[in-house]
Amino acid sequence: MIKAMIRSVLLLTLGSVAALGNAADITGAGATFPYPIYAKWADAYKTQTGIGMNYQSIGSGGGIKQIKASTVDFGASDMPLTPQELDKEGLFQFPAIIGGVVPIVNLDGVGAGQLRLNGRALADIFLGTIKNWDDPAIAALNPDIKLPSTVITVVRRADGSGTTFVFTDYLSQVSKEWSSRVGQGTSVSWPTGVGGKGNEGVAAYVQRIKGAIGYVEFAYAKKNKMSHVQMLNRAGKYVQPDEDTFAAAAANARWDKAPGFYDLLTDQPGPNSWPMTGASFILLHADAKDPAKTAAVLTFFSWAFKNGGKMASELDYVAMPPNVVKLIESAWQAKIKGPNGQPVWK
Repeated sequence: MIKAMIRSVLLLTLGSVAALGNAADITGAGATFPYPIYAKWADAYKTQTGIGMNYQSIGSGGGIKQIKASTVDFGASDMPLTPQELDKEGLFQFPAIIGGVVPIVNLDGVGAGQLRLNGRALADIFLGTIKNWDDPAIAALNPDIKLPSTVITVVRRADGSGTTFVFTDYLSQVSKEWSSRVGQGTSVSWPTGVGGKGNEGVAAYVQRIKGAIGYVEFAYAKKNKMSHVQMLNRAGKYVQPDEDTFAAAAANARWDKAPGFYDLLTDQPGPNSWPMTGASFILLHADAKDPAKTAAVLTFFSWAFKNGGKMASELDYVAMPPNVVKLIESAWQAKIKGPNGQPVWK
């Protein structure tokens, strides 16, 4: 009797008893930015419920394409779709996790967090205007570091990527030349550099090439013990990437005022804000063709919101605050309907 009551409470906490009892594994695809935390959540969730969450880390562009084609149960993108795009495609999105994009370098004698850059210097490096590490523009920001004359090798994404969106959105805000010549997007016409597939590919290239610079989600830099860069933020302060500086930037988000949860977190004000902060979004069909599968996806993320904060923190992500989770789950109920017009999430 007592065991049965405990089991019922657990299942009700996770969501629909029927959904959890009968649901098969769920599938998702998209952004590489949140892959480390989604993988960690998936392992813990399967241990607790027996239900697997299989996620393909293929880039935001691929995730958007796959959810549009209904080949996965959910898509993931670090570039939020505009409310107009969501309406056109019949999609619904919500933010699931917050993290930071960081420049990483491979320079002899330069450790993690030692090299300082500002937005203009970073943009000029990726434009190909600054070609060597001892360029006066970089040297002026780093008087205490003996910079080599090594040629800079730019490493950027070769696939459609939300990490690229966050990175190029920031560069577009701090460099007029970048904004006019390249602009922002999941995929852009890069002026220079070699391309790596996924955060994993960029990290691997930077590790192998002396003098390389790239950009990845911070968890990849930590996992691979790579040298990240300090950045000068909008408030004129040099900051290190970590959970606190990502949270400082995210504190400016106004999800309650953002139709379709469309809000960008790059170049936010505040002395502690990391300038390349971004949220990663989950995409679902607003008109659920398979309500049980959609309910299973929502149950997984509801569980993650309630139980995954510590895991997120361990990887230097920022979990969605409780007040935002409440907004998200209310939107699930209001916006995602089954064929009978009834809410999928109850």
